[in-house]
Amino acid sequence: MRQDKITSHDIIVAAKGIPGRIPTATRFRGFFAKSGRMFDIVAKDISNGRLVITIIGK
Repeated sequence: MRQDKITSHDIIVAAKGIPGRIPTATRFRGFFAKSGRMFDIVAKDISNGRLVITIIGK
């Protein structure tokens, strides 16, 4: 229910919008889905790109 109305496109845009390199799993706060729902993501960089570990809906 907490991830309701957060699309994969919203997640990809948020993850790509984080500048720099993320060597360890880090929580980034304050992203907004197109639906208006606020969410946080936990992500880290791996050899193939950026890995989103979890989405935390508000």
